[in-house]
Amino acid sequence: MSLVILDFGSQYTRLIARRVRELRAYSVILPGTAPLERVLAEKPQALILSGGPSSVFDPQAPRPDPRVLELGLPVLGICYGMQYLAQHFGGRVERGGRREYGKALLLEAKGPLFRGLTPPLQVWMSHSDYVAELPPGFTSVARTEENPVAALMSEDGRYLGVQFHPEVRHTPEGMAMLENFLELAGVRRDWTPEHTLERLVQEVRARVGKDRVLLAVSGGVDSSTLALLLAKSGVDHLAVFVDHGLLRQGEREGVEGALRALGVNLRVVEAKERFLKALKGVEDPEEKRRIIGRTFVEVFEEVARKEGPFRFLAQGTLYPDVIESAGSEHAAKIKSHHNVGGLPEDLSFELLEPFRTLFKDEVRALALLLGLPEPLRLRHPFPGPGLAVRVLGEVTEEKLSILRQADAIFTEVLWEEGLYHQVDQALAVLLPVRSVGVVGDERHYGYVVALRAVTTEDFMTADWARLPLEALDKAARRITREVPEVGRVVYDLTSKPPATIEWE
Repeated sequence: MSLVILDFGSQYTRLIARRVRELRAYSVILPGTAPLERVLAEKPQALILSGGPSSVFDPQAPRPDPRVLELGLPVLGICYGMQYLAQHFGGRVERGGRREYGKALLLEAKGPLFRGLTPPLQVWMSHSDYVAELPPGFTSVARTEENPVAALMSEDGRYLGVQFHPEVRHTPEGMAMLENFLELAGVRRDWTPEHTLERLVQEVRARVGKDRVLLAVSGGVDSSTLALLLAKSGVDHLAVFVDHGLLRQGEREGVEGALRALGVNLRVVEAKERFLKALKGVEDPEEKRRIIGRTFVEVFEEVARKEGPFRFLAQGTLYPDVIESAGSEHAAKIKSHHNVGGLPEDLSFELLEPFRTLFKDEVRALALLLGLPEPLRLRHPFPGPGLAVRVLGEVTEEKLSILRQADAIFTEVLWEEGLYHQVDQALAVLLPVRSVGVVGDERHYGYVVALRAVTTEDFMTADWARLPLEALDKAARRITREVPEVGRVVYDLTSKPPATIEWE
């Protein structure tokens, strides 16, 4: 039994799923246009219609199978989903004079969806269209100063819609609203990390069977947890760690020691010269990612020929990777990821990505159950392309060495000051510019290093971390003193959006 989320292209769709899981309800995401038979296969207890970039009155706008709304299941429409409900049941949706975006206040909120909540309630809006006329048998159950239909409900309470996004943290009482919906819909609340692990083990065993798996290990929590999952599942696998020369300081040694101690069948491949040669002269970040992805696959195929046969190539791909690479048929592409967009069409392996629908915190919960040591389990994320996307412009061995030292110093300072676990990701970036400075009594042109630290719950949005000035000062002084090629250190104050967490 599940709650089915029909995805109409919103970049918050998986966030809806995450929030529902946090409320211990099992959720499944399907394309918004999934046929009735596909929806019924999930044994749904309720439906959520996601938001999306389309307008319901556009001829090409995605629409659910109309039979889905005839099942008699409780339905919650969010943003585009609410507008679709209004139109489907005979209401009228029109384009607004201006877009309503950002924080708004519900001046009135009544009915079961808002049980236990007292207006005014802050919510997050992001829409251009609005419900101009309610469908027959529906009433408005919430309003803002500008929008008289901020939420609606059918007379029997089966169909509900909200114009705002309860799934984002900018709607502080959004979780309570979603919980109220689960309660009134009677959705089972028994979804736990233990349940997730059990399901993944069963799925991996069922799909892999007696075939062999070639696993791409980066040393991060995702691929390390995946290695343990494969081991727990009892499948025949070879974990391959590629030293592409784009790693952080001491990373290779740390990965080898930790994973081998856990009994992982690990093979280390030395490929530094190969990757740097392939990246020579390349400045475009998307091209870097494609080259790194292609080279990774070439390396794996060579290992497979020597050690194979292998049917599957396993990767620790997470949902933020997928959604930013246009994982939804109606979503806009932000950037490609080497382990999603960089794979060739003629890939000789079948991909095995058990974590493709999970967020980072869910993988960390699995890692805890599987016994992954805390230093690996709680370490900050590191991009698959490694330092190649933190050296802006052309990647050279000299620049990598400079950045590696600066990054290590920044991380050390965060640990020393007790700040490492107060931020969710911290990194150093080497800029493709030199800045004038003074060393001794002489003018000196040194590289510029940008430090970045962010706080986030889901990596879909992030805020820059308000680190103490004393810590930043300590990091800057050490970097410019211990890495003589660096003449200036700056700190990035940009949130996501509009920026991404990485610079490339």
